[in-house]
Amino acid sequence: MTVETALGATYLGGGSCRFLVWAPLAQRMEVHIIAPQERLLPMHGDSRGYYHCTAEAIEPGSSYVYRIDGGKERPDPASRFQAAGVHGPSVVVDRRFAWQDAGWSGLPLQKYVIYELHLGTFTSEGTFDAAIRCLDRLVELGITAVELMPVAQFPGNRNWGYDGAYPFAVQQSYGGPQGFKAFIDACHQKGMAVVLDVVYNHLGPEGNYLADYGPYFSDRYKTPWGAALNFDGPGSDEVRRFFVENALYWITEFHVDSLRLDALHAILDTSAYPFLQELAESVHGEATRLGRLVYLIGESDLNDPRLLRTPERGGCGLDALWNDDFHHCLHSLLTGEKVGYYRDFGQVSQLAKSLEEGFVYSGQYSEYRRRRHGASSADIPARCFVVFAQNHDQVGNRMLGDRLSQLVGFDKLKLAAATVLLSPFIPLIFMGEEYGEEAPFPYFVSHSDPDLIEATLRGRSEEFAAFQWQGDLPDPQDEATFLAAKLTHDRQEMSSQQRTLASWYRELLRLRREMPPLSHLSKEAVMVLVQEESGVLLVHRWNGEAQAIAMFHFANESVSTTLPVPRGTWTKQLDSAEGIWGGTGSHLGGVLVSEGEAEVTLEPWSFALFTAAKET
Repeated sequence: MTVETALGATYLGGGSCRFLVWAPLAQRMEVHIIAPQERLLPMHGDSRGYYHCTAEAIEPGSSYVYRIDGGKERPDPASRFQAAGVHGPSVVVDRRFAWQDAGWSGLPLQKYVIYELHLGTFTSEGTFDAAIRCLDRLVELGITAVELMPVAQFPGNRNWGYDGAYPFAVQQSYGGPQGFKAFIDACHQKGMAVVLDVVYNHLGPEGNYLADYGPYFSDRYKTPWGAALNFDGPGSDEVRRFFVENALYWITEFHVDSLRLDALHAILDTSAYPFLQELAESVHGEATRLGRLVYLIGESDLNDPRLLRTPERGGCGLDALWNDDFHHCLHSLLTGEKVGYYRDFGQVSQLAKSLEEGFVYSGQYSEYRRRRHGASSADIPARCFVVFAQNHDQVGNRMLGDRLSQLVGFDKLKLAAATVLLSPFIPLIFMGEEYGEEAPFPYFVSHSDPDLIEATLRGRSEEFAAFQWQGDLPDPQDEATFLAAKLTHDRQEMSSQQRTLASWYRELLRLRREMPPLSHLSKEAVMVLVQEESGVLLVHRWNGEAQAIAMFHFANESVSTTLPVPRGTWTKQLDSAEGIWGGTGSHLGGVLVSEGEAEVTLEPWSFALFTAAKET
């Protein structure tokens, strides 16, 4: 992507600005400069439907819209800033920024420990500047990558971000493009990568004027959010170009390290050269050119390993996927929930399979879906899976937005943390999880269309029918719903239990970082044993001569059992049942001597970690 060919308004310096828009439905296009001096400028078209012009006496801050066929006026589809919101004019911005991250080239994916946050609720102010002040706390916790939910311009001042209507424009209430660059620059200076959640499967309904310009949408497919984007029909080359350029824009101009691609199952594309493959090849090619480590992390409910395989093996070439199966296994074991998609889960052996392979459903019958689901991911490297006990979807798509801290007790929270953070996969922590935040995270919007507001409330109610949850659905449009979701960490002191949980997370991440068997992400160096009836899961990991044994107990009663622990003398490193971690007391000694098996007593909902060197 070069300045000369970039979509939108590109400020060239010296009062000169180039405008480029794809509008094949138009016979005539003009740029209407609104401020500081109103003018109407003709644009030149080509055979592919692109219109362009270069204007003088345009400075950053100038506002404009495109006039289509001498009639309707619309904001720029590739607008870089919407100062007056989704219905207002677009604003010319200066791309320049005084970056301080010249030595930054990114982190290897296997080093990622992701912290997912929603900018509007992460702090009281809900801005990039306010979030910057919290970064030291994340570094101390052991976070290496900060993931932001979408920041593309959405209607109003409160939204999850998946109703974005301008993929290139940074939300004005968060601090706009300059604020976002300052946030990324601050993260890099503290050694943390930045992951940005982007939405390439739909656009928000309010403020979305793409259909006035060209065939951005397809009438051949439908998504849960309305018309599908046109990635395989007439005009799809230009639609693909729009979104590929958007991805490169975040990586080049904003120095973003990774993109999390939302709901890939809703990108409907039957072409021989899939959009996702084109996207991956474009992003990886740009990363190579820049000499940086840049990754694409997908979200999909299809359990399709082809998303991760290379094109040579018939895949799309993405770098990692969120693994919902891992979450569903863990959540069902901890809460006992068996409704909705949780009806397919609830066995310790399923969690064991996830730890060994990745996906649990790899082609077998799913009662929830009433069909076979997924394909085997046994050949996919461990570093390609992102796992979590909570994330914005799994909390926010509950009717009340209740977090795990509101559903289970303290022992289970510790057990959940150990299962995720000491897995052989990339762990993700949802904001506030590390200290047991109790503020809910329900869905919230600030639309201006009454019909859309009503449809949103009705749609959310229908979505929860399969889960049989009790209570009153928080009104997504009510500002109180949004305010209730703001974290409390900067407004009130933590309780003793919250401080203990935060220390537990820090210790788990320290062990993961410093112990070779735990920092080594490899399925080949993992062995899992299950005792289903007693709820015991034993995970043996190694790296060279160093070994670790993790004991997980998912049951309400203590259990005494014999486990096949490899020969040697094992030293206890961590035990959730000990008083120092808020437990009621442990029956495990500090040293475990094994001749091939060991007698142990495990407390309810507990976790213990032992390490040893391999015997020669």
